[in-house]
Amino acid sequence: MADSRPSPIAAFGARLGSLGRTAGGPTFRAITAPPIARGGAAFATQAARLWGRMLGGSERQVGELHVITGLPKWAFGRGGTTVGATYLTHASDAPAVLEHEDVHRQQWQRYGLWFIPMYFAAGVEATKNRFEIEAGLEKGGYVRKAGKRAPR
Repeated sequence: MADSRPSPIAAFGARLGSLGRTAGGPTFRAITAPPIARGGAAFATQAARLWGRMLGGSERQVGELHVITGLPKWAFGRGGTTVGATYLTHASDAPAVLEHEDVHRQQWQRYGLWFIPMYFAAGVEATKNRFEIEAGLEKGGYVRKAGKRAPR
């Protein structure tokens, strides 16, 4: 039987994200204030772009999203990962997927670096994760139109 426990990183992120939600109020508003959030998102964007270039990816701009393809599959999560305004993937760059990833870019803009623990706190099961639901499960490849789960 496979171990269904989250990875140590996911578990830590979930605990940290839960702490942020319980802190709430002025503390949460302060750490996600637009200037701070945008600064964190900009830092994450540049770090991810550097990561993609170091691994030999091919970069292009799609709207406000930096799309880096051709990366080894171990270099990102699932079919691709958005970090800041940078989407890292091997080849999953269909228009619907990029629309989904652009919503994640906007989430990064809204929450900054705090988005990382918030995402993990929302759960690793994509169909129950509020950030994936907001980005669109169909466009992200998590469910098919008929409501069946799609492999990712």
